[in-house]
Amino acid sequence: MNLQATITAIEYHLPSEELTNEDLCASFPDWSMDKIEKKTGIRTRHISGPDEFASDLAATAAQKLFASGACKPQDIDFILFCTQSPEFLLPTTACLIQDQLGIPCTAGALDFNLGCTGFIYGLSLAKGLIETSQATNILLLTGETYSKFIHPEDRSVRTLFGDGAAATLVQGKETSKSTPNEGIGPFIFGTDGGGGQNLKAECGGVRSIKFSKSDLPSEEPSKENHLYMNGPEIFNFTLKVVPQCVHELLSKSRLTLKDIDLFVFHQANAHVLEHLRDKLNIDKSKFLLVLEHVGNTVSSTIPIALKEALSSQKLNPGQRIMLVGFGVGYSWASNLVHWFHNE
Repeated sequence: MNLQATITAIEYHLPSEELTNEDLCASFPDWSMDKIEKKTGIRTRHISGPDEFASDLAATAAQKLFASGACKPQDIDFILFCTQSPEFLLPTTACLIQDQLGIPCTAGALDFNLGCTGFIYGLSLAKGLIETSQATNILLLTGETYSKFIHPEDRSVRTLFGDGAAATLVQGKETSKSTPNEGIGPFIFGTDGGGGQNLKAECGGVRSIKFSKSDLPSEEPSKENHLYMNGPEIFNFTLKVVPQCVHELLSKSRLTLKDIDLFVFHQANAHVLEHLRDKLNIDKSKFLLVLEHVGNTVSSTIPIALKEALSSQKLNPGQRIMLVGFGVGYSWASNLVHWFHNE
């Protein structure tokens, strides 16, 4: 029996607390609501509470997935959890989620640390586990609470990032050898650690210094306890590598842009995404933008966008989807998904 990895269900969860553009402008009267929305494409972000963490958001997303009838906790034989904001250095958060959800002790559980490419890497890991007969029902979780290390005075990032999590069920389905590359794949990956200093948070690592409330974000990278982002450098990096990544995947797949039914890029911000769409000459009808009421949720932006596309019937069985992630690392990745599932 040949098993093919296939996405069969997606759910997501956002914290109840919202941070609107109106809220930001009330705190900072010199800010312009219209300018924030025009540049970012975002009106609202969701912010986790003081005692609400990435694992809580991910577990709630998973519970929604189970409640949908897609599968039961006892069906899961592997958990993959992508986060850059775990509660603890150890134990592995995926292990805690296994216990919280009542998933069998026979399941594997793994954390991995990636940002905006995390969902695509997770699909690659799930595909490898399934198609080498190591697992059959994989719970791929993505969850972030970047708000916990964003300085409240940092205008460059506070307007962008929101907290959230997604749960994606990746299952092995029987397939014929005559239908290769149906399902998930192929993939393109890229890495340039030389750009790592342009988007970083040093808090929480073993090199980190003790928290000081007097810390303020600076224009230069430094050992501080908050998220630092060099926006212009990130923008230049994105416009350089993403089009190349898209064309490499098309070449590898022997396809053209016209063969792709829907493009789902990491939802960084509207300004970046529109530049990429224009540069690649992608039709607006094939290009998803779902930032308005969510914000940039890092590794969860792509699965959230997929779920929204399903709900709005922009994503239907038989379509060929291109996923593209890019950001912190520097890291970039793309892959194709031949969509079978429908709600």
